[in-house]
Amino acid sequence: MAELRVPVSAADHVRGGAEGKVVLVEYGDYECPYCRLAHVQVMQLGRHFGDELTYVFRNFPLTEIHPLAEPAAEAAEFAGAQGQFWAMHDAIYAHQEQLSLPFLLSAARALGLSESSLAAALEAGTYAPKVKQDFLGGVRSGVNGTPTFFINGHRYEGPFDYQHMAAAIQPLRSRP
Repeated sequence: MAELRVPVSAADHVRGGAEGKVVLVEYGDYECPYCRLAHVQVMQLGRHFGDELTYVFRNFPLTEIHPLAEPAAEAAEFAGAQGQFWAMHDAIYAHQEQLSLPFLLSAARALGLSESSLAAALEAGTYAPKVKQDFLGGVRSGVNGTPTFFINGHRYEGPFDYQHMAAAIQPLRSRP
Protein backbone atom coordinates (compact mmCIF):
# COMPACT_ATOMS: atom_id res chain seq x y z
CA MET A 1 0.00 0.00 0.00
CA ALA A 2 1.32 3.44 -0.93
CA GLU A 3 2.32 5.71 1.92
CA LEU A 4 2.26 9.47 2.29
CA ARG A 5 5.95 10.43 2.06
CA VAL A 6 5.59 14.06 3.17
CA PRO A 7 4.12 14.40 6.68
CA VAL A 8 1.52 17.04 7.43
CA SER A 9 3.24 20.19 8.66
CA ALA A 10 2.68 23.86 9.37
CA ALA A 11 3.17 24.52 5.63
CA ASP A 12 -0.11 22.70 4.91
CA HIS A 13 -3.61 24.13 4.76
CA VAL A 14 -5.68 22.35 7.41
CA ARG A 15 -9.46 22.34 7.86
CA GLY A 16 -11.36 20.73 10.70
CA GLY A 17 -9.88 19.54 13.94
CA ALA A 18 -6.17 20.34 14.12
CA GLU A 19 -5.66 17.24 16.26
CA GLY A 20 -8.21 14.99 14.55
CA LYS A 21 -7.93 11.23 15.04
CA VAL A 22 -8.22 10.88 11.28
CA VAL A 23 -6.12 12.91 8.84
CA LEU A 24 -7.39 13.06 5.27
CA VAL A 25 -4.86 14.46 2.78
CA GLU A 26 -6.00 15.27 -0.74
CA TYR A 27 -3.79 16.01 -3.70
CA GLY A 28 -6.04 17.98 -6.01
CA ASP A 29 -6.23 20.08 -9.17
CA TYR A 30 -8.58 23.07 -9.29
CA GLU A 31 -9.51 22.47 -12.93
CA CYS A 32 -10.16 18.72 -12.52
CA PRO A 33 -13.89 17.91 -12.67
CA TYR A 34 -13.37 14.86 -10.45
CA CYS A 35 -11.73 17.03 -7.80
CA ARG A 36 -14.77 19.30 -7.85
CA LEU A 37 -17.01 16.28 -7.25
CA ALA A 38 -14.68 15.10 -4.49
CA HIS A 39 -14.76 18.58 -2.91
CA VAL A 40 -18.49 18.20 -2.26
CA GLN A 41 -17.91 14.79 -0.66
CA VAL A 42 -15.05 16.08 1.51
CA MET A 43 -17.20 18.95 2.74
CA GLN A 44 -19.90 16.42 3.72
CA LEU A 45 -17.29 14.28 5.51
CA GLY A 46 -16.15 17.36 7.42
CA ARG A 47 -19.70 18.11 8.54
CA HIS A 48 -20.23 14.49 9.60
CA PHE A 49 -16.97 13.87 11.47
CA GLY A 50 -16.40 17.39 12.78
CA ASP A 51 -13.20 17.91 14.75
CA GLU A 52 -12.36 14.21 14.59
CA LEU A 53 -11.33 14.76 10.96
CA THR A 54 -8.35 16.84 9.92
CA TYR A 55 -8.48 17.66 6.21
CA VAL A 56 -5.38 18.79 4.32
CA PHE A 57 -5.40 19.99 0.71
CA ARG A 58 -2.23 19.91 -1.36
CA ASN A 59 -1.85 21.24 -4.89
CA PHE A 60 -1.29 18.78 -7.71
CA PRO A 61 -1.98 20.78 -10.89
CA LEU A 62 -2.00 18.60 -14.00
CA THR A 63 -0.94 21.48 -16.22
CA GLU A 64 -0.69 19.53 -19.47
CA ILE A 65 -4.44 18.89 -19.46
CA HIS A 66 -5.57 21.68 -17.11
CA PRO A 67 -3.74 24.90 -18.02
CA LEU A 68 -5.65 26.97 -15.45
CA ALA A 69 -4.89 24.62 -12.55
CA GLU A 70 -1.51 26.25 -11.83
CA PRO A 71 -2.74 29.86 -11.69
CA ALA A 72 -5.74 28.71 -9.64
CA ALA A 73 -3.41 26.97 -7.17
CA GLU A 74 -1.19 30.04 -6.99
CA ALA A 75 -4.26 32.23 -6.42
CA ALA A 76 -5.35 29.97 -3.55
CA GLU A 77 -1.85 30.20 -2.06
CA PHE A 78 -1.92 34.01 -2.49
CA ALA A 79 -5.22 34.05 -0.58
CA GLY A 80 -3.74 31.68 2.00
CA ALA A 81 -0.90 34.08 2.69
CA GLN A 82 -3.63 36.49 3.80
CA GLY A 83 -5.64 33.99 5.83
CA GLN A 84 -8.18 33.33 3.08
CA PHE A 85 -7.03 29.98 1.61
CA TRP A 86 -10.21 28.04 2.32
CA ALA A 87 -12.47 30.84 1.11
CA MET A 88 -10.60 30.97 -2.22
CA HIS A 89 -10.40 27.16 -2.40
CA ASP A 90 -14.17 26.87 -1.97
CA ALA A 91 -14.89 29.70 -4.41
CA ILE A 92 -12.76 28.11 -7.15
CA TYR A 93 -14.50 24.75 -6.82
CA ALA A 94 -17.95 26.34 -6.50
CA HIS A 95 -17.42 28.20 -9.78
CA GLN A 96 -15.07 25.81 -11.57
CA GLU A 97 -16.95 26.18 -14.85
CA GLN A 98 -16.05 29.90 -14.79
CA LEU A 99 -12.36 29.30 -14.04
CA SER A 100 -10.25 31.94 -15.81
CA LEU A 101 -7.78 34.63 -14.85
CA PRO A 102 -10.57 37.26 -14.71
CA PHE A 103 -12.56 34.95 -12.41
CA LEU A 104 -9.57 34.51 -10.06
CA LEU A 105 -9.13 38.28 -9.87
CA SER A 106 -12.83 38.84 -9.17
CA ALA A 107 -12.80 36.08 -6.53
CA ALA A 108 -9.90 37.84 -4.83
CA ARG A 109 -11.84 41.12 -4.89
CA ALA A 110 -14.92 39.38 -3.44
CA LEU A 111 -12.75 38.16 -0.55
CA GLY A 112 -11.45 41.68 0.09
CA LEU A 113 -8.04 40.92 -1.42
CA SER A 114 -6.17 43.12 -3.85
CA GLU A 115 -6.71 42.19 -7.51
CA SER A 116 -3.58 44.03 -8.54
CA SER A 117 -1.50 42.22 -5.92
CA LEU A 118 -2.84 38.86 -7.10
CA ALA A 119 -2.14 39.77 -10.73
CA ALA A 120 1.42 40.77 -9.80
CA ALA A 121 1.92 37.56 -7.78
CA LEU A 122 0.69 35.43 -10.69
CA GLU A 123 2.92 37.32 -13.14
CA ALA A 124 5.96 36.93 -10.88
CA GLY A 125 5.20 33.33 -9.92
CA THR A 126 5.42 34.32 -6.25
CA TYR A 127 3.51 31.25 -5.03
CA ALA A 128 4.75 28.81 -7.69
CA PRO A 129 7.41 27.35 -5.33
CA LYS A 130 4.73 26.33 -2.78
CA VAL A 131 2.62 24.73 -5.52
CA LYS A 132 5.70 22.93 -6.85
CA GLN A 133 6.59 21.76 -3.32
CA ASP A 134 3.11 20.24 -2.96
CA PHE A 135 3.34 18.65 -6.42
CA LEU A 136 6.75 17.11 -5.80
CA GLY A 137 5.58 15.79 -2.44
CA GLY A 138 2.72 14.13 -4.27
CA VAL A 139 5.08 12.58 -6.80
CA ARG A 140 7.23 11.24 -3.93
CA SER A 141 4.08 9.69 -2.46
CA GLY A 142 3.13 8.01 -5.74
CA VAL A 143 0.43 10.45 -6.82
CA ASN A 144 -0.12 10.39 -10.57
CA GLY A 145 -3.67 11.68 -10.92
CA THR A 146 -6.32 13.69 -9.14
CA PRO A 147 -7.96 13.49 -6.78
CA THR A 148 -5.68 11.25 -4.72
CA PHE A 149 -6.42 10.75 -1.03
CA PHE A 150 -4.41 9.47 1.91
CA ILE A 151 -6.12 8.51 5.16
CA ASN A 152 -3.79 8.52 8.18
CA GLY A 153 -0.82 8.28 5.84
CA HIS A 154 -2.09 5.37 3.73
CA ARG A 155 -3.28 5.83 0.16
CA TYR A 156 -7.04 5.43 -0.13
CA GLU A 157 -7.82 3.36 -3.21
CA GLY A 158 -11.63 3.28 -3.03
CA PRO A 159 -14.28 5.43 -4.67
CA PHE A 160 -14.26 9.04 -3.48
CA ASP A 161 -17.97 9.25 -2.74
CA TYR A 162 -19.17 10.08 0.77
CA GLN A 163 -20.41 6.59 1.65
CA HIS A 164 -17.18 4.77 0.77
CA MET A 165 -14.88 7.37 2.27
CA ALA A 166 -16.93 7.59 5.48
CA ALA A 167 -16.77 3.79 5.75
CA ALA A 168 -12.96 3.95 5.47
CA ILE A 169 -12.73 6.73 8.07
CA GLN A 170 -15.24 5.41 10.62
CA PRO A 171 -13.15 2.56 12.11
CA LEU A 172 -10.13 4.84 12.52
CA ARG A 173 -12.02 7.20 14.84
CA SER A 174 -11.82 4.83 17.79
CA ARG A 175 -8.11 4.06 17.54
CA PRO A 176 -5.92 5.57 20.27
